[in-house]
Amino acid sequence: MILVLGGTGKTGRRVVARLRGREMQVRVGSRSAAQPFDWTDRTSWAPVLRDVGAVYVSFYPDLAMPGAPETVGAFADLAVASGVSRLVLLSGRGEEEAQAAEKLIQSAGVDWTILRSSWFSQNFSEDYLREPVLGREVVLPVGDVPEPFVDADDIADVAVAALTEDQHAGQIYELTGPRLLTFADAVGEISKATGRRIDLVPVSVEDYTGALAAEGVPAEAVELLTYLFTTVLDGRNALLADGVQRALNRPPRDFADYAKEAAATGIWNNE
Repeated sequence: MILVLGGTGKTGRRVVARLRGREMQVRVGSRSAAQPFDWTDRTSWAPVLRDVGAVYVSFYPDLAMPGAPETVGAFADLAVASGVSRLVLLSGRGEEEAQAAEKLIQSAGVDWTILRSSWFSQNFSEDYLREPVLGREVVLPVGDVPEPFVDADDIADVAVAALTEDQHAGQIYELTGPRLLTFADAVGEISKATGRRIDLVPVSVEDYTGALAAEGVPAEAVELLTYLFTTVLDGRNALLADGVQRALNRPPRDFADYAKEAAATGIWNNE
C-alpha cells in the first residue's frame, strides 16, 4: 500500500492517478478521504498508516510554516514505527526552512527521496493565479527575477518513480523546467496560448499584502505568499537543475507546452 498525503492536491492527485493506472494499492491522505488525514490532528495519522509500505509526504500549506519540520518529523517517526520503509518528501527549492524537514526525513532510518521543487506552472491554472488570468490582469509583487517553473506532471512522474523504484533512494532531486522565465514571460506565454491580452502588473509587496488583507485572505496565507514572493524569489532559484533528467532520463516539460495544453482545456475561458 502506498499512502499519498495531499492526495487531492496539485501533485498528490497526479501521483494517485499514476499509481492507480499501474493497478497499485493507493490510499489517499486528505481531510475529505474515507479515512480522513489532517496534519493538525495527530490522532488521524496512525489509521492511514496501517499496512502502508511507502508514503508521499506533501505538507500543507508549506514546509516553511512555523512548526512544519517538527510535525513532519513526528509523522516520519510514527510512519517508520508503523512499518513504512520508504518516504518521498515534496520539498521547496530555495527554502532553507524546508531543509530542517528534509533532515528529519533523512534521519528516519528508512529509504528516502527528496523532491525540491521550484514554482509550479499549474499555479496559473489550478490555484490562486487562475482568477487574475481570467481577469486578464495578474497583479503581483515581482520584478525581473527569473524562475525555472516546473510542471506538476513532471513532479508526479518523479514521485511515482521514487515511490516504486529502488534506485532513487538517497537522492535529492532539484526539479525545474528547462528554461528560466520571469513572471512577465510566463504571463506572456499564457497570453499567446489563449490568444488574449493578459498583462502582468508589478506592485510593491506592501500594496500586494494590503490588497490581500482587504479581500479577507487569512493572515497565515498572506504571510506565506509574502515569504514566497520576497525571500524565495530573490534570485536564489534563478538557475536550472537536472533533477527531472536524472530521475526520468528525459527532459522536463516546457512552460509553453503547459500553457498550450492548459488553454486547450478551456480552464482560462470566461464562458
